[in-house]
Amino acid sequence: MFTYAIDDKITLKMLDLRDSEQLFYLTVGSKNSLREWLPFIDYTKTVADTENFIQSTMKQFSENNGIQAGIWYEGNLAGVIGFHKIDWNNKSTSIGYWLGEDYVGNGLMTKSVKAFVDYALIDLGLNRVEIRAAVENKKSRAIPERLGFTHEGTIRQSEWLYDHYVDHEVYGMLASDWKK
Repeated sequence: MFTYAIDDKITLKMLDLRDSEQLFYLTVGSKNSLREWLPFIDYTKTVADTENFIQSTMKQFSENNGIQAGIWYEGNLAGVIGFHKIDWNNKSTSIGYWLGEDYVGNGLMTKSVKAFVDYALIDLGLNRVEIRAAVENKKSRAIPERLGFTHEGTIRQSEWLYDHYVDHEVYGMLASDWKK
């Protein structure tokens, strides 16, 4: 099982079924803030929905195609971070993340993304990590900007969110740049 201690307060741990209830309540408890940018929120209606998500992430891990980890802050589940998938042929991946609304503004996500980039580029030996965020999602965009990612462009109408398309900003980090 993947566990990564960032500091004495923050730990990343691969999600497992024992986390289902806590993740479900974190998700629905933060629905108002998360729904603006995450289309899956409306489909999370029961603990069973969260269990299905966690089972899919366990399958993803067993197929060596990425990992989804809970972000634990002072023993409480605060959010989720993960690789969407790993492209082993091109040695690249992309990272997605979210925090429960009670945990925003504490630096948790910046530290968690940094740890995941270290894991991808150093431990897994990948060459590229990408982060995409909606143009108007300034909090999410601030993470790669803070960590020195290169802004590589805008993808127009990249994602359908409920009733409209949103453009995405694309940020990339190469292993050679990260090691500097």
